[in-house]
Amino acid sequence: MKLIVGLGNPGIEYQFTPHNVGFLAIDRIANDCGVEVRNRFAQALTARAVIGSEEVLLVKPETYMNLSGGSVREIVSKHELSPETDLIVIYDELDLPLGSIRIRKRGGSAGHNGMQSIIGALGTQEILRVRLGLAPERRILKPFTKEQLAVVDEVLDRTADAVKVILAEGPDAAMNRFNRKPESPEE
Repeated sequence: MKLIVGLGNPGIEYQFTPHNVGFLAIDRIANDCGVEVRNRFAQALTARAVIGSEEVLLVKPETYMNLSGGSVREIVSKHELSPETDLIVIYDELDLPLGSIRIRKRGGSAGHNGMQSIIGALGTQEILRVRLGLAPERRILKPFTKEQLAVVDEVLDRTADAVKVILAEGPDAAMNRFNRKPESPEE
């Protein structure tokens, strides 16, 4: 089983904000799989699904972004998973352009408190992550504009595709395919 965690904040007031793109990505993946992320376990909403031939557990921690690590650690422990091989974390990244995706196999938190919480709770930086670009938008808790939502909708589709490639072909294949700058409208 693989654990796919999207980071965000619970509550309707945060639903369509940049800081919640991890939750939105999990919802998109769940929708593609025909499941609802509504089971409560370890301070998170979860759903089991199958992507390709891989059984996955989709997770949205309800602990607020900065405390996500405790929830993730409990789920990893309960299912006897290895963070280095069985975990994918999806979250927002201020230092990347809106519409971009960057997949990394390891590294620090780069100042992202949710990722720092997970790294601290699991005791490793060897965590596969899918970072979704938000810059130049720096108002992470304000709702997306209509124009931004169109870009976000497209990037959520690409994120779901990237997760499928990670599961089927591995992270290197996904990095080669998805770690590109978004095309500008003039191109």
